[in-house]
Formats: sequence, C-alpha cells, structure tokens
Amino acid sequence: MASDQDRFKQDLSDLDAGFIRVLEDLIDALIANGALRLTDLPPQALEKLAERKRTRQRLQGALNLISDDDAIL
Repeated sequence: MASDQDRFKQDLSDLDAGFIRVLEDLIDALIANGALRLTDLPPQALEKLAERKRTRQRLQGALNLISDDDAIL
C-alpha cells in the first residue's frame, strides 16, 4: 500500500511532466513569434529540447497505427 508521501511524490511528478510540456509549447510559440531565438538558449537546454522532440516524434510514430497515406475502408 502506498503511503501519502508516495502519492504526493507521484502527483508532483505527474504535474511536473505536464508543466514541462507547457514550457516546451511556450518556447515553440516564442520562437514562432520571433520573441526568442534558439541561439538565446544555452547549449544544454537546446540539447534537452531536441532530445524531447525526437523522443516525442518516435513515440508518436510508434503509436500511429494507421498512417495518413493509408486508405480507410
């Protein structure tokens, strides 16, 4: 049985994951609007952003069971 502290840690972890996605979307919006340039970010941040984007793309590809080119019967 999980303790209250374990549940709180899991809740915080879940919130962190959602917040990270919000930050990624915010960074993308700022770049698209010209308010931020990729070169404004430190190399470590660029590396982490690129890694997350690659991972999300791989996951999305793995979950895409019907490609856009496939005809739906």
